[in-house]
Amino acid sequence: MTTPHTVVLEKYSFLEGPRWREDRIWVSDFYTHRVLSAREDGSDVRVEAEVPNQPSGLGWLPDGRLLVVSMRDQRVLRREALGELVTHADLSGYATGHLNDMVVDADGRAYVGNFGFDLMSGAPVRTASLVRVDADGTTTVAATDLSFPNGAAFIDGELVVAETLGNRISGFPVDADGSLGARRDWASFGPHPSSTEVPEVLGALAVAPDGMCADAEGAVWAADALGNRAVRVRPRGEIVESVDVGTGVYACALGGADGRTLFLCTAPGFAEHERRDTREAALLAVRVDVPAP
Repeated sequence: MTTPHTVVLEKYSFLEGPRWREDRIWVSDFYTHRVLSAREDGSDVRVEAEVPNQPSGLGWLPDGRLLVVSMRDQRVLRREALGELVTHADLSGYATGHLNDMVVDADGRAYVGNFGFDLMSGAPVRTASLVRVDADGTTTVAATDLSFPNGAAFIDGELVVAETLGNRISGFPVDADGSLGARRDWASFGPHPSSTEVPEVLGALAVAPDGMCADAEGAVWAADALGNRAVRVRPRGEIVESVDVGTGVYACALGGADGRTLFLCTAPGFAEHERRDTREAALLAVRVDVPAP
């Protein structure tokens, strides 16, 4: 059954990285190369940044400056006071695929994932590193050997990271300096795929956790990139709710005036050759019971 929902934004290429900030929903649109923001109802749409090499994850420094992932040239950009974008960090020495989603903590430390391989051309699957970018732009490998590190959130002193091709969400204790401890299965949905062939890996996934956000009860909402849904997951992998809006769901964020609006980035599929020249992506909204933290 399709979950009741409203359309916030529509006729975009492929939306990612939704974030609620300053009473607005922010989102990246891959193939129009723009970062957008709008009011909760989708009105007053603003172009916040233009990123020629494809924007993805979003976050903010403590002083309010926007950070945005530039996927194809493997950089994190920073928007300065007059609106110009400058390089905050160059991750080309770490990333083995396009950069991906990002989460930024209260001290301005950004944790950035990457594909690990050329997904769109069907190259063999490889694991990837998660890179930490400190507020001053210093870069450090935070974790290695992750299967397509994607959406992330902070919960009870841990950084939890969706491994889209790993059948799991991983948890890492966070030290005071931002370094990460040993990985654990925060949620496991099935065996970790062993193949390096994309079709075989995709076929082995029970859940493909993509973009993700935490709620006030310490659960996460995760987009299931292959399941046409978003799922609410508790630690150890218990799926307690599922939202189906009749199309693919690739990222999500909690926000709205009371924190109980779940924003969903949707599209009929994720393949670049299908999304690049079409305008079928939309941002939808679903009401949920548990608010944002």
